[in-house]
Amino acid sequence: MDTSLASPPTRPSARFMLRDPAHAIALGFGSGLSPKAPGTVGTLWGWVSFLVLDRWLDTAGWAVLIVLALVLGQWACTRTARHLGIADPGAIVWDEIVAFWIVLWVVMPAPWWVQLVAFGFFRYFDAAKPAPVAWADQRFKRRPGEAIGHRQGFGILFDDLVAALCTLVLMAVWIVLTRALWSS
Repeated sequence: MDTSLASPPTRPSARFMLRDPAHAIALGFGSGLSPKAPGTVGTLWGWVSFLVLDRWLDTAGWAVLIVLALVLGQWACTRTARHLGIADPGAIVWDEIVAFWIVLWVVMPAPWWVQLVAFGFFRYFDAAKPAPVAWADQRFKRRPGEAIGHRQGFGILFDDLVAALCTLVLMAVWIVLTRALWSS
């Protein structure tokens, strides 16, 4: 019998997070343990960590880190979801962190208020899940009788990557319109 289907869901805690490196990564080093809006807190952690890491990373360094973070993230998210007994738990925020790193990597350097606009757009797409993000969110959902596996681990990351893409498209439109208004 597959225990990932039979065991009751586990509630994430600091003890749970510290038990396994995959848990620490998937839970955003504790940011996903926030009792309110863990996705927002995880995105904020992503923003702060980006600003810290950006002092040492160039474009190539960010590219390597993001690819590694996605590969490591799929493993960590899959393992943590299995251990929690929930296919896409809200406490897993590694997806928000890496997706927002991608947004900032593309828009930087930018003033703080442009970063804030990007944060707002990303949180909208991630939380409200309009059509493209909703499609991505449903694409890898667990099917009845299916164990939590790498498919769901990828799905945890995938909808946030689509939210990041939507954010970048909206940012590009916003920047073009803003420049057009200022130049006329």
